[in-house]
Amino acid sequence: MKFLYDFFPLILFFSAAKIYDIYVATAVAIAASAVQVAWYYFRHKRSETMHLVTLGVLVVFGGMTLLLHDDTFIKWKPTIVNWIFAVILFGSHWIGSKTIIEHLLSSKIELPNHVWDKLNMSWSFFFLLMGGLNLYVAFYYRLDLDEQTRTDNWINFKVFGLTGLTFIFVIMQAMYMAKYMPEEKKT
Repeated sequence: MKFLYDFFPLILFFSAAKIYDIYVATAVAIAASAVQVAWYYFRHKRSETMHLVTLGVLVVFGGMTLLLHDDTFIKWKPTIVNWIFAVILFGSHWIGSKTIIEHLLSSKIELPNHVWDKLNMSWSFFFLLMGGLNLYVAFYYRLDLDEQTRTDNWINFKVFGLTGLTFIFVIMQAMYMAKYMPEEKKT
């Protein structure tokens, strides 16, 4: 259920883009993200950082897209969000006693310190790469196609490509972590 909740704005963005256009989809994504943040706060009396960062960048870049009627800004949004996460993760190596990944997962998983560091760095580089990949598909992939087809390709990549690559990366990280998890004590 949390999976659907986390992808609620993305699913609505994709649906609106297919039915209408990128501008309606952008407005829908802003509204859906605001509802997501408000609903989470109402239910838990706190906000998730990821949702707040996404909403903030979406309001700024989506707002500029709508105000200027230029989809360049919304196409930059995934890159900006990914790069913000990359900087936060990378910076957590020098700020605080634990990296962000260790802080988020250490209460559930026991791993050696060097593994937490590698996981955190790999996520940093992953978000950096995803941001660059988004820019490539948004602005340089298949320049021989018309603008609408290129926008449709970018939307499909944003929804399925970035999500699929993230899913694959999560599986790879889980496999890596499994090697270092202590075995259950047999009784």
